Amino acid sequence: MAEEHGHSQQEIRDRIGSPPGRGVLRDVVYGGIDGSVTTFAIVAGVAGAGLSPFVIVALGLANVLADGFSMAAGNYSGTKAELDDIRRLRQIENQHIDAHPDGERSEVREILRLKGLSGRVLEEATDEICKSRETWIDLMMEGEYGLSGVDPRPMKAALATFAAFLVAGMVPLLPFLFGLANAFAISSWMTMACFFAIGAFKSRWSLAPWWRSGGETLLIGGAAAAMAYGVGMLFHA
Repeated sequence: MAEEHGHSQQEIRDRIGSPPGRGVLRDVVYGGIDGSVTTFAIVAGVAGAGLSPFVIVALGLANVLADGFSMAAGNYSGTKAELDDIRRLRQIENQHIDAHPDGERSEVREILRLKGLSGRVLEEATDEICKSRETWIDLMMEGEYGLSGVDPRPMKAALATFAAFLVAGMVPLLPFLFGLANAFAISSWMTMACFFAIGAFKSRWSLAPWWRSGGETLLIGGAAAAMAYGVGMLFHA
């Protein structure tokens, strides 16, 4: 269900004036799924090979910390590269306005025309937008390059990825850390529940029902875990 929001003039001004951007949903889901899949893949592979719980915990913790940091660093670098590209394109547009003002003005007019403006309204809107260089560039970024007006946040994305990876990645290890009997069976059920929970959680921002989204993620994670366990069984003494 879509979230409701107010439509008073002040609420509209505040909401449109400070858009939230894409947020960290993608980073959390990505980190959570990868954390649970990769850690359980190690657990399943080592358990399938018949190695001791100590080895499972050692390798699992190493994966949670090292792979989690690696994913966070990779997400930071990728998001930073995206931010750098946005800044590069803004600089290019700034230079184009200086070198080819008439051509850039024509591009603004065409963007607005495609949005449904025409005639005198189109010309007046073009004039108003081109009075402010920042507004001019903002429109070009959206209309010419298809880029959002809200810049990505590399550190926020990296921290969200690492936190989700750490939390979800620890789930398969908990039965072994606490020395529970039938630790692998419990770990399997807990991890499957984690897969389903992640999928059900992301359905909040989707049109898919929670059970379908949860089941889809469960199938993806379960397939990865089954493959890892099968490979481990090949090396069982």
